[in-house]
Amino acid sequence: MSDPIYAGVELGGTKCVVIVARGPEDILEHKAIPTTTPEETLGSIEATLLEWQANHGFEALGIASFGPVDLDEQSPTYGHIVRTSKPGWSDTDVARRLQRATGVPMAFDTDVNGAALAELRWGAGQGMQDFAYITVGTGIGVGLVINGKPTRGFAHSELGHIRPARFAGDDFAGSCPYHGDCAEGLASGPALKARLGGRSFDELSADDPMWEAVGWTIAQLCHAIVCAAAPHAMALGGGVTDRQPHLIERVNQMLEQSLNGYMLLPGDSDYVRPPALGSNAGPLGAIALAISASGRSSV
Repeated sequence: MSDPIYAGVELGGTKCVVIVARGPEDILEHKAIPTTTPEETLGSIEATLLEWQANHGFEALGIASFGPVDLDEQSPTYGHIVRTSKPGWSDTDVARRLQRATGVPMAFDTDVNGAALAELRWGAGQGMQDFAYITVGTGIGVGLVINGKPTRGFAHSELGHIRPARFAGDDFAGSCPYHGDCAEGLASGPALKARLGGRSFDELSADDPMWEAVGWTIAQLCHAIVCAAAPHAMALGGGVTDRQPHLIERVNQMLEQSLNGYMLLPGDSDYVRPPALGSNAGPLGAIALAISASGRSSV
């Protein structure tokens, strides 16, 4: 008897990915849908899911979304994207709408929490119960899993908006419209574009002085996560590190420097590592959520 089939939706600010799979080695369908208006985008996602449900059937649905989102299952706006800078998407019902369309069990979380769960199940965090997934791209997001579950409170964590200790001599004001020089305002893709002042991102050498300030900012984010939650490892992904992979080694070195021997990091290999699932961490995060919705197994 073959393994069960699951459906997943990863909602991103630029595109959404719909996937039907048994796991990372058995992806049956995979489709990218541009993120335009909520009605156009969610309508296309619904049509795709219903077509694949008719063709394959699936046991449960996982939805991993950009945010902020409402994760309180007792809230009348559970499953909604709430306040967001994405035009037209604030107060959009995502989770309940897609569950109504498919009629299967559903789990909903942030895109970064989904990616963290996928890396725990199949990737760089296998065998762990405490793990962090950091993405550095259009924004900076952190998926933080403690005792096998994403952290919860009155809202999901927004660690990309911590205010780090500044790198000595870095006078960049920051690009975050809310906090200026928070981690996202100092090291995200838009922050780098502002720092570069017209220079080409991809032509920068690994020893360009800008990477000192950017690497230190990300290391300060990692420092805060280590001190707050002490996960067994972290994966560092996203468009910035995909295009500048030298940053991961730099962040490891700067994290050790910042901790200064107070906390000894576990393991013989790099504590901060690339995501083993690469660009599939996000879509497979939605599949990991679907598996949890089915009740078959946990991380």
